[in-house]
Amino acid sequence: MTIDKGYENPHLLISAAELADSIGTASAPVLLDLRPSEQFAAGHIPGAVHLDLYGLSLIDTNPAPLAAFSWMIGHLLASRGVEPTRPVVVYDEQSGIRAARAFWFLEYFGHPQARVLDGGFGAWQRAGHASSLDCAPPQASRWTVGADPERLATWRDLRDRLGTPGVAVLDTRSEGEYLGSSVRAKRGGAVPGAVHIEWTRNLDDTGVFKSAEQLTEMYRAAGVTRDKEVVTYCQGGYRAAHSYLALRLIGYPRLRNYIGSWKEWGDREDLPVESPRAAE
Repeated sequence: MTIDKGYENPHLLISAAELADSIGTASAPVLLDLRPSEQFAAGHIPGAVHLDLYGLSLIDTNPAPLAAFSWMIGHLLASRGVEPTRPVVVYDEQSGIRAARAFWFLEYFGHPQARVLDGGFGAWQRAGHASSLDCAPPQASRWTVGADPERLATWRDLRDRLGTPGVAVLDTRSEGEYLGSSVRAKRGGAVPGAVHIEWTRNLDDTGVFKSAEQLTEMYRAAGVTRDKEVVTYCQGGYRAAHSYLALRLIGYPRLRNYIGSWKEWGDREDLPVESPRAAE
């Protein structure tokens, strides 16, 4: 059962019904549960393995630390059995930022068959599917990850694009972070010229992605149009990955996630900061 919300890339999501039909078959995906360990232990989708990447962030996107960080995340994915010859489905409690960030890593590393469970474990439970307490050690793969530089932005990439026609910088944080009233780095504020659309607006009230029509209108109204290269950022690349995925669903062709995000940008006093005003 393919998800039909008018997306140009519906294959990036999988429904609970489609996932349930695949479990136990020869085509079953590697299934990664990105939730906290205590949630996984309390019940998970049968066959899932646990991988919590939430505490692992990069605050220096210069070449050496970026390469080391990429190796670490790639090693963790391979340790859970991820390899390019098998589909991978990632999920958290909803269509959330943990799953979206894992999805972005998989795309950045060049995995050809990465999908997100739309609605996450909540959708699985609402559909009446069984959960499991069983855990089996995953069979590690020997996947050596690649890197697609077109999907990632470093601080230099973003700095060099400021004020460039045809580039939209998308701030996916809370309004307080964007305005600078909530400061989570050495400096508060926003990247100059950034458009603010908080990541939560990508979802409906059940935690699944909104339709293509709704997403397209929301971003178009803010001037984030598909003819532009879009660079997303947040605090550490999680919420930015969520909006990256939302824009991938509706067919935006040029997207970059600034993985260092505000923690790196706000801490670097050589980079410009804007103090936006609240909308009237």
